[in-house]
Amino acid sequence: MSARALRPAAVLFDCDGVLADSEAVANGAIADDLTERGWPMTMEEAKHAFMGTALPDIREVVERRLGAPLPVDWSEQVVERIVARYAAGVLEPIRGARAAVEAVAAAGISMAVASNSGRAELRAKAAILPFFHHFEGRLLCFEDVPRAKPWPDLYLAAAKLCGADPRDCVVIEDSTAGARAGLAAGCRVLGFAQDTPAADLRAAGVKEIFHDHAELPALLGIGRMAA
Repeated sequence: MSARALRPAAVLFDCDGVLADSEAVANGAIADDLTERGWPMTMEEAKHAFMGTALPDIREVVERRLGAPLPVDWSEQVVERIVARYAAGVLEPIRGARAAVEAVAAAGISMAVASNSGRAELRAKAAILPFFHHFEGRLLCFEDVPRAKPWPDLYLAAAKLCGADPRDCVVIEDSTAGARAGLAAGCRVLGFAQDTPAADLRAAGVKEIFHDHAELPALLGIGRMAA
């Protein structure tokens, strides 16, 4: 396929695990909260159970497991834990994410972030990671749409923000829920198999897998990434 054919109208990035190395932080906070509530859980167990899942959907799972309703402000309590850990300096970018975003920006391709995070959490990450300025005005969270991933709403909204037809957009995803969302929106999905096994992404319908952000410019038909 030629570079012209590969080059998208817009690139729509997931955030956690794709741009921000935040899965361990967020799932560690969830694990601590659930352990305190009587469901003992490690960060790795929380990550396996909830990776790519929005807090309202996690809430439903937890309430079924505990057999009792969570506090009305449970999501806010968890987000406070997460943001406090970011503020303590534990948030880092995914290796190569900054250079990949800058390569897409230099190519003049519109970009957006579509995250299953809540608004406060997403804004906290954007404030810490300076390369997020490339997404100014195009940061979407689950609170901005009727339905979170794996529904297509976030990626349809992100494509619209970029002024692009979803069929002409590329989604960068590392979770099966997010991959299904991108495919359901009609986008071309590139599966980032760093934490998620490539087999899981393929099972979700992803046909193109990559393992390092240095591969991304070639996959987008925009040449090599700057060192």
